[in-house]
Amino acid sequence: MTTAPGCPSPDTRTAPATHVTPQGAAWLASASTRPQRTLALWQARPASPAALPCGTAFDVVNVPLVLGRRVLDLLWTEGPGSGPVAAHRGRLLLFAAPGTAQRLPALLAWEEWGGCGSAPAPLCHGLGDAVTVPPLAAVPGTSRWLVAPDARAPWLPGPEALLWAFVRAARTPRPEPDPRTDPLTDLRVSIFPSADPDANVYDVSRRR
Repeated sequence: MTTAPGCPSPDTRTAPATHVTPQGAAWLASASTRPQRTLALWQARPASPAALPCGTAFDVVNVPLVLGRRVLDLLWTEGPGSGPVAAHRGRLLLFAAPGTAQRLPALLAWEEWGGCGSAPAPLCHGLGDAVTVPPLAAVPGTSRWLVAPDARAPWLPGPEALLWAFVRAARTPRPEPDPRTDPLTDLRVSIFPSADPDANVYDVSRRR
């Protein structure tokens, strides 16, 4: 595997996602059994995280932060980009297309992932699972959006695109990040419209 599969054309690139838009919040809430109640609770407590079920609107691939940084970097520099991504308690949550949680482990096993001292297998959350998503307000802590939901139907990577990124991350040596040049060193995407103009963020317009 040398190129990421399923790269949309440049005509479909979107504007930069610098905060969770109302459309993005509605998409997140659509995963719950009572979307309107979920949105109302977020409006009442925007600084509180929420637990959302997986398997309908999205699946989630949950990886250690260091591996997740490498996968995310590859998706954006050499691949099709990513869907929403969150950091939570030392883990990276990659939002993926429904069905990914069932298919990705089998694809990784085919690539003999986990052998010869490679990184541990990711945790894949699908139908019947739930994940905690960051709050809709920028608050101090270990839970924050790196790539914020910004659309009612955001593009989500499938198992093939993630397999490509995982295999490349495991097989390609990467030097220690330089805080002066590495955009992932202190990556924070504000979920408020008034984002920090000096913040390092992913440019979603580069999503292919």
